[in-house]
Amino acid sequence: MKEIFKEKNFRPDSLDLITHCDKVIADYSGQGLKLTLRQLYYQLVTKNIIKNEERSYKNLSSLVSDARLAGMLDWDAIEDRIRVPTIPTEFKNLKDLVDAALYSYRLPRWETQEDYIELWVEKDALAGVLRPIADQYHVPMMVNRGYSSQSAMYEASKRYLNQEKNLALLYLGDFDPSGEDMVRDIADRMEMFGIDIVVRKIALTLAQVKKYNPPPNPTKHKDPRSKEFIAKHGASSWEVDAINPKELTRIITKEIESYVDKDATERIIDKEDDDKIKLTKAVQKIMKGK
Repeated sequence: MKEIFKEKNFRPDSLDLITHCDKVIADYSGQGLKLTLRQLYYQLVTKNIIKNEERSYKNLSSLVSDARLAGMLDWDAIEDRIRVPTIPTEFKNLKDLVDAALYSYRLPRWETQEDYIELWVEKDALAGVLRPIADQYHVPMMVNRGYSSQSAMYEASKRYLNQEKNLALLYLGDFDPSGEDMVRDIADRMEMFGIDIVVRKIALTLAQVKKYNPPPNPTKHKDPRSKEFIAKHGASSWEVDAINPKELTRIITKEIESYVDKDATERIIDKEDDDKIKLTKAVQKIMKGK
């Protein structure tokens, strides 16, 4: 929703940039997605609308803030995934509770599958793109925010230890020194915890960099892994946020579906539907009894 809280006069070049922002926002909204400021920035860089430099990002941040206050950009389209309040769950009445239960009722979709997979991502900015896909396929998703903590890795190892299946972990991270090394780090620490697992980086890969040509960033020399990375790939690095969400969705969906036995999934869904019908009839009977 666009709401006006403050009058603001924008220069013509600022108005033009706001229009481009609105088009990117509409593209994301059309896919049922919200985006972060960082994602908006990279989409504008990819379209050669702004330069890929820190000053451009800071200027965009200020402009978006002013444009939202002036009612020119949708407040609901851009989200802050760090500062999220915890709000207790409430229901207006029993019917709302039943409706929520019916909506959320799901049997273990992977129980009859031969594989067990999880979807991990390096940065929180992509959670909005990944979460709907993870929910659709009932795949556990974890946001690492860089190198994962020892506690998170230990808890993940317990989840995998409970599975008597083929184990895999699908990972998304930047194509930079740390983003590449995180794949090794995850595999090594999982092995330390006794997990024999395949860790697959499904984005961002060198092949995808060549295919989608996202805007490059200078590789950070202070990263202790930069020397080896630069020797192998050159002085540029790329962020996974810069890939269009439609393409990321396609990539992730294809990778997940390669592990899914669709017939087994359909049988589970049929059982869910039958259970929901039975629950609905039981609740209706109870409500009439009142």
